[in-house]
Amino acid sequence: MDDAVNRDATRGSVSIEVAVLAPAFIALLVLAGVAGRTAVAAEAVDVAAHDAARAASISRDAGRARDAAQEAAEKQANWRGLNCEGGADLDFSGSVNGQDTTFDRAFASDTGQEATVTVLVTCQVSYRDLRLPVLPGMLTTNEVSASFTSPLDRYRSRR
Repeated sequence: MDDAVNRDATRGSVSIEVAVLAPAFIALLVLAGVAGRTAVAAEAVDVAAHDAARAASISRDAGRARDAAQEAAEKQANWRGLNCEGGADLDFSGSVNGQDTTFDRAFASDTGQEATVTVLVTCQVSYRDLRLPVLPGMLTTNEVSASFTSPLDRYRSRR
């Protein structure tokens, strides 16, 4: 008789455990999705910055370099499926003989001078489709950025 009483007392305990643990398990899956999306976005932004800086460095002037960098970054982001909220933002800078300067001045430097261009790519990664009311305070976006510096050919005309 005691066995029957014990079985009745524990009946339904698995259902209660599942009901208690299910939200935690779902939250864990959402957090894994956020971490995965962030890692993929960081890698894609890094490659986009590399391609943008390289495309800019082989251009003849600053105007064409900006266009080439923007096109290379967008192409890389589209190829990798990176969906930046509001599009990827590019910031340009340069250096001449090791001194920081503007992007335009790097291209205006004299032939024979050591010059580099740097492209910083910033992306707002959205998590809106992963957001759950179960996780209050969860971020809806995260900024991911990467920069890359590429040298200008010192013996090639830049103007």
